Amino acid sequence: MGSSSSSLNKIPNAQELMQETGFSAAHLLRLYERFEWLDRDNRGNLSPEDFEALGGLAMNPIGGRIICAFFSPGQDTMDFPSFVRILAHFRPTDRHRNKGGTQQELPNSRNRKLKFAFQLYDMDRDGKISREELLQVLRAMLGLQVTEEQLQSIAERAIKEADLDKDDAISFEEFKKSLEKVNIEEKMSIGFLQ
Repeated sequence: MGSSSSSLNKIPNAQELMQETGFSAAHLLRLYERFEWLDRDNRGNLSPEDFEALGGLAMNPIGGRIICAFFSPGQDTMDFPSFVRILAHFRPTDRHRNKGGTQQELPNSRNRKLKFAFQLYDMDRDGKISREELLQVLRAMLGLQVTEEQLQSIAERAIKEADLDKDDAISFEEFKKSLEKVNIEEKMSIGFLQ
């Protein structure tokens, strides 16, 4: 265990990151190794292009949207603490974890997982998922498997069911309400992060 502790010394603010995200020292070290692997030029940060090296994302029809969700608007690089904070969204939810007395919402809470998922659809980041944004994601995910008419029908039905205030778009609150029966904690968890 001593080697794990000494290895943590190379990670700035490791203890704070572990407290904030719930990752163990072993997880943090593994994430640091993956970060270094992605950072092939040893710049100390990652760009969207670095993520394209991940085969799973390259093959995912909305891989580009997922990569964009890792970066704030106007941000074109990400440091290790930001990388860890984003990946914390995908930690399984630990309902018994003590927040250490802070009022800060945990990154892997249901609400934060839903906010992350919402970003994948809200391409212009205006706080609403428009019909066109929904169609763009559906086209990427379903591609040639369905006709344009079927895509339009799916988008229309989704908007109709979720749009409670009838403004022809889905707000985050409406998105959250439409997914209240979905086990988002399970669907947005990555096994290796347990």
